[in-house]
Amino acid sequence: MEKMIKRLDRTISGFSHITLLIAAVGFILLVGLIRYATGTEYALSVFFMFPIVFSTWYVGIKSGVGMAIFSIITWLFADLLLLSGSAEVHIPLINETFRLIVFLFVSILVWEFKQALENQKQIARTDTLTGMSNRLSFFEIAEREMSRARRFNYSLSIIYMDIDNFKFVNDNSGHRVGDRLLKVVADTILENIRNIDVAARIGGDELGILLAETDVNGALALAQKLQKKLDEQMSRYLWPVTFSMGVATFPNIGISVGDMLNVADKLMYVAKKGGKNKIIHQVVEVQAVNDVRADLIPNI
Repeated sequence: MEKMIKRLDRTISGFSHITLLIAAVGFILLVGLIRYATGTEYALSVFFMFPIVFSTWYVGIKSGVGMAIFSIITWLFADLLLLSGSAEVHIPLINETFRLIVFLFVSILVWEFKQALENQKQIARTDTLTGMSNRLSFFEIAEREMSRARRFNYSLSIIYMDIDNFKFVNDNSGHRVGDRLLKVVADTILENIRNIDVAARIGGDELGILLAETDVNGALALAQKLQKKLDEQMSRYLWPVTFSMGVATFPNIGISVGDMLNVADKLMYVAKKGGKNKIIHQVVEVQAVNDVRADLIPNI
């Protein structure tokens, strides 16, 4: 059941806002027509809740309010036609005023609930210390990017980074300084990557960066830029740390996100064993996933 709801939600979200609003308007007009055809004895106004909630959830609060007002106008128009010539025309006006208040209240409640839900999702996918994505979010976004890469046949690259001597800073300067160091590193990375790239805290002091539509040259250029920027920041704060990076580029995607991350992780460890503060890279074909050589030459 849950999977069906998620699938339906993804399907509806795939339509444009204009299409969704046209569907909502059509539903409201249909309810108004049924109201006019069946007379005033049937209380059908509850059906207006569907397009109001629908529009608020999938398009926005302004659309929900607009649908609420349009629903009231439609219902009122049907009632005025039914009561044409009657001396009690003021009654529908009073009823629709109160009904509008209820509809607006429902629209606001739905919007506030959605905002709270989105905030909770964001919190669940964000590393609270650094403001980066967390491991869960990284994997979810990477899965989507892998699907796009397969469809449009472009390369993906991953930078896996470890902060050399981070434990030394934690042990000698305290965890508060260590946390501050991680925040500075995260801010520096986020300031120097594109909006389509994803930076995440994978472990304690290990960070991953997913580079969409990026070949080995672009990935290496960014890794070198980040290393330079980070070294400048560490010198500014007099923190005795450096950065070892593994850069893996995948020209074709035939493996899992976990496998891709493991390849970049292995390359990073080659960099650490080679003296730290190095960048090791490799273009990884699908058949070479388990063949990350330990004798790769550092790109320095």
